[in-house]
Amino acid sequence: MKLQTQVPLQRAEHQFDYQNQLLLLGSCFVENIGKKLDYHKFRSLQNPFGILFHPKAIENLLSKSIQDFNYTSKDIFYRNERWHCFDAHSDLSDVSKEELVRKLNDGLKDTRHQISESSHIILTLGTAWVYLNKATNLSVASCHKVPQTEFSKELLSVEDIVTSLENSIGFIKSANAKANIIFTVSPVRHLKDGFVENQRSKAHLITAINHLLDDNVTLSAVEGYFPSYEIMMDELRDYRFYKTDMVHPNDLAIDYIWERFKSV
Repeated sequence: MKLQTQVPLQRAEHQFDYQNQLLLLGSCFVENIGKKLDYHKFRSLQNPFGILFHPKAIENLLSKSIQDFNYTSKDIFYRNERWHCFDAHSDLSDVSKEELVRKLNDGLKDTRHQISESSHIILTLGTAWVYLNKATNLSVASCHKVPQTEFSKELLSVEDIVTSLENSIGFIKSANAKANIIFTVSPVRHLKDGFVENQRSKAHLITAINHLLDDNVTLSAVEGYFPSYEIMMDELRDYRFYKTDMVHPNDLAIDYIWERFKSV
């Protein structure tokens, strides 16, 4: 008796082992897989700017790291007794202005180095919803609890996401032409955006990635797609695979997806 429908996986053409280095950027699912890689002693770097939920935030990090951008005190702001940067997650925020600037520039340096050394780069997309800072009209990686009146919320179109991902691929390939790029969509549901809105967001991300994979020119630049979202939604279609918040995959789900990831 078959009690589960299983997402078919295609074995990757280019495998990685302990001789290789890896870079993982994106949603909080990166943290889950990253911990597995660390536990098994793979040489990897995960989210030097903290969790980046949407494609534009990933593109921004790659752009600034490749172009040797240098953060200064003009790029950060003070709020609630801490210094913050709209380009990075609050994990990097600090009580010291100088320390935050140092961490930001170290993060760019580490990213740039890891791009050049990595055989595989995994980009995990969490949401297509972005917040635009009204003062600059630029998307932010984190709002840092700044009043919502200072932002406008926007759903990135499929075309916008495709363009952003193409830019990210270009930045990576300019530093490491041999890097194998793997896309995945985070299985974490962003229900604060709304149930329907979360599904619209995931649909835009998946459609954009598959548009790239269907493009013969782009296909030569990427390794492919790992269906972590589809595995969670189909193979693990039960709330016993979620944490108590009913949004994030629990340890059992993460272990299961990790085993599926290893198999390819």
